[in-house]
Amino acid sequence: MDFKSFKEMLKRIFFVIFTAAVLACHADPKPQPIVEGVSNVMPDEQQKLVIKEVVNLIESYNYKKIQINDSISSLILDRYIKALDQGKNYFLASDIKEFEKYRTTLDDDFKNGDLSGPFYIYNVYAKRLNEYFKYSLAQIKTKYDFNQNDTYVYDREKLPWAVSSTALNETWKKRVKYELINLNLAGTAQEKNVETLTKRYQNLQSQTSKTNNQDVFQILMDAFTESVDPHTNYFVPARATEFNEEMSRSFEGIGARLQLENEVVKISEIIPGGPAFKGKQLTAGDRIIAVAQGDGEFVDVVGWRLDVTVTKIKGPKGTKVRLKVIPVGKEMSSKPVIIELVREKIILEDQSAKKKVKTINSNGKNYKIGIISLPAFYADFKAANSGDKNYKSTTRDVRKLVDSLKNIDKVDAIVMDLRGNGGGSLVEAISLTGLFIDKGPVVQVKDLRGKIEVDEDETSGVAWDGPFGVVIDRLSASASEIFAGAIQDYGRGIIMGSQSYGKGTVQSSIDLNKLVNPGMLQKIAGLVTRDKTIGTSPTGANPADINLGQINLTMAKFYRVAGSSTQHKGVTPDVVFPSLYPMDKIGEDTEPSALPWDVIPSSNFKAVANLSAVKAGLIKNSEQRIANSLDFKFIKQDIADLKKRDAEVSVTLNENKLKAERDAQEAKSLARQNELRALRGLPAVKKGEKVTKQDTFDFIEDESLKVMGDFMQQSGNYVMNLGIATAPKL
Repeated sequence: MDFKSFKEMLKRIFFVIFTAAVLACHADPKPQPIVEGVSNVMPDEQQKLVIKEVVNLIESYNYKKIQINDSISSLILDRYIKALDQGKNYFLASDIKEFEKYRTTLDDDFKNGDLSGPFYIYNVYAKRLNEYFKYSLAQIKTKYDFNQNDTYVYDREKLPWAVSSTALNETWKKRVKYELINLNLAGTAQEKNVETLTKRYQNLQSQTSKTNNQDVFQILMDAFTESVDPHTNYFVPARATEFNEEMSRSFEGIGARLQLENEVVKISEIIPGGPAFKGKQLTAGDRIIAVAQGDGEFVDVVGWRLDVTVTKIKGPKGTKVRLKVIPVGKEMSSKPVIIELVREKIILEDQSAKKKVKTINSNGKNYKIGIISLPAFYADFKAANSGDKNYKSTTRDVRKLVDSLKNIDKVDAIVMDLRGNGGGSLVEAISLTGLFIDKGPVVQVKDLRGKIEVDEDETSGVAWDGPFGVVIDRLSASASEIFAGAIQDYGRGIIMGSQSYGKGTVQSSIDLNKLVNPGMLQKIAGLVTRDKTIGTSPTGANPADINLGQINLTMAKFYRVAGSSTQHKGVTPDVVFPSLYPMDKIGEDTEPSALPWDVIPSSNFKAVANLSAVKAGLIKNSEQRIANSLDFKFIKQDIADLKKRDAEVSVTLNENKLKAERDAQEAKSLARQNELRALRGLPAVKKGEKVTKQDTFDFIEDESLKVMGDFMQQSGNYVMNLGIATAPKL
């Protein structure tokens, strides 16, 4: 959040946190109830502190000015149970009845730092989970009749809770049968399928047993914060690190993506430019069995949780890590290879802005159009604050791409593709807009006190003053909507696609460690028992190791320069395409706790052009093309099919019938694919034949470029000196 008053607000937040922390010293939470027959996961002291402080923050500084009361408690309980068991596959009706005692007490418990109820609920869930995994493993070797006309109800959400384990056992038995049928249909022998499914359930059982209190606390906190509003989120330390790396598009480590396979960490991808890539000693498929820091001793990591292993391999740039590796293709019993790497800062270029150039023909005239794909509004604030002149940011990356498109590629127009861009940095949304408009307001921000500030682009000049378009879809949100809304309000370009998500709220990222008195961290350190899976001594922790996580708190709402909020309604394109995503399933207006749409006065901005006259022609031409488009025809069919499948809750367990259904669906899909390929002059593909990446066709992008061609045709020689009265009269 970029407010002038933010520092003052943080001081007030500190006072609330500090006062609450001092009072917390005398809290006496209820004892944790124990669930027999399972290793109980317990909350720790720092989590008890965090829950109290998050309550204080929300009640004092959330934009909704909400009080955590019995009504919120009820919502939290429902969300928490649903998060654990949405399909009603684990809990019994008797469990749910017992959990009712927490319906109106969680609010008071949280204020007292008492997490006994939610952790008890999780431990009951873990017990049920273990029971059904054990039962399922015993059922895998059952001789099933795959010609029976029975069915498996895979979606039990709307059914009542099962009254007994016997009833749920039948559901799990049918699930096992369904999974065996799927393996049969894949073409492997039944004996092999039994072995495969057994290993799958054993692996699930093993990974579930590694669940720790941070995992449980994250599930609970998601249920809590989402009951308040959809975008206030608390992140446990590991999740906070992931969030901040996502924002910066960088991390420090060896430059490899990892995955867990049969209890062993496997390299799934080598990231170009990183130490692993430069060293050429590692390759995708290699398995890491032990890790050593510098010249220290190796620690065996087989069977460890993936996230814990990752923390061992990552580390500050310039430090050394050694790995014991079983190369791809070698047996696990083979002698491991020892590889030494020096960690570096890794820039995730594949998740950064990219460009390409396409040429289209519009009414006999060729146009070169540059397309900039932007997956998020990112910025490495840590690097920027440390004085790194080459820090990573959206605006810096896009400026370079625009310069290249303008001076090297000599394009006639530029399109910014924001499809799937869920937002990110508000600061970057403002500065990016400044590349396409001259100085002026970009977004208005209204804080929880009702104060409205206008955030402006204060830099004179533009990077691109030619024809401009923006493509959005239902997944374009937040910063994407600020950018698209400003371009639309200024008349700076044409917005194309489908209605955006509708996230018009602003979150501030707050590191809770910075708001808690150091003495409280010292006190917690003496009480914390370290997680043994991390490989440290299970004694008291060092205060420097205490990490309370991060909260992204909704503290403001943003509005377009013309005064309309994007909250709930999003941005409606000038030229609307059918949505690839179900509008009734995805979007802010589908969230029960979302803030409403409203309007504030317009800011003092001056539009650079009035595009109203040209829009009518663009819409007409696009609608005619879409009406005759096979791609868009298939979209409508897909949406209808999705709604039909959405209503289905069961599947046949007759192998022949299921095979016939899938064969028919595959045949339909193949016929449709070949119909489209024929339209594009491509050869037909046969069943099972892979389609190359070069053969894929982005019809949304194609229609966007055609709209831009129409735009340049209808608006004549579109050259704009932004901020000067020579903009075209459209």
